[in-house]
Amino acid sequence: MLFLNQIDPIAFRLGPLAVHWYGIMYLVGFAVAWYLGQRRVRAGRLPGVDANAFGDLLFYGMLGVMLGGRIGYILFYDLSTYLADPVQVFKIWEGGMSFHGGLLGVVVAAWLWARRHRLHFFDVADFIVPLVPPGLGFGRLGNYINGELWGKFTEAGWGVVFPQAPEVTRLGLDPAALRAQFEAGALDAFARHPSQLYQAGLEGLAMFCILWWYSRKPRPRYAVAGMFALLYGVFRFAVEFVRLPDAQIGYLAFGWLTMGQVLSLPLIAIGLLWLWMSRRAPTLQPQPAGDAA
Repeated sequence: MLFLNQIDPIAFRLGPLAVHWYGIMYLVGFAVAWYLGQRRVRAGRLPGVDANAFGDLLFYGMLGVMLGGRIGYILFYDLSTYLADPVQVFKIWEGGMSFHGGLLGVVVAAWLWARRHRLHFFDVADFIVPLVPPGLGFGRLGNYINGELWGKFTEAGWGVVFPQAPEVTRLGLDPAALRAQFEAGALDAFARHPSQLYQAGLEGLAMFCILWWYSRKPRPRYAVAGMFALLYGVFRFAVEFVRLPDAQIGYLAFGWLTMGQVLSLPLIAIGLLWLWMSRRAPTLQPQPAGDAA
């Protein structure tokens, strides 16, 4: 069960313009969020908000994801590189987005939108978070296609050989020769955990299924957002044990603690806090569109 990742990160070209799979994954994630959000709007899960208002919310969220994700990656993971070459800031198609930065960006965007519409921030947050996991999952698929954020070496019987990994690039083989070496078993020792796919399965598919089921009936304020924060923090912390840390940072302590784990610990704590707060919080009752006055 070993695979060689030779997927072309460019989906297609329009003249001189190269359209990358990474960007397409973001578009698909936003499209799915729009579709799911429209369903929740029609079900009255955020009373007083219609399709047009939700469109504004999604636009705010898109800006928050893109700006927060990029700025967060620069600040949390690789500030020196971007200070040395500021043009790298705009090369988003090469990767370099931080979930934690994107989350902060969405929080700011949702707070601004909620304030504008005179809604409680956590009612908006509880409405939004079930829409997020599909985008996380598609984003991780984009990471996999890009051949980035791979895992540690594995002898588990399954794994992926990434041509972009340093031990493979040092071989200096063209794609055809690399394929031949792989099929001959010469690259088996270079197989790594496809941690991007683990994250796509946990942060994307599993978290979506849990949150969509959990939010199908009205929950007290803070509960759905708290479940999101807790699940993401736990899933991300766990996968970091098999994911290779960013080379420019490495392990922060104990020979295993990564930046991703450090940034996930507050999410776990906040998720538990919000779930505790939800015990005495009011429950927002749905008001389907047809029931509106």
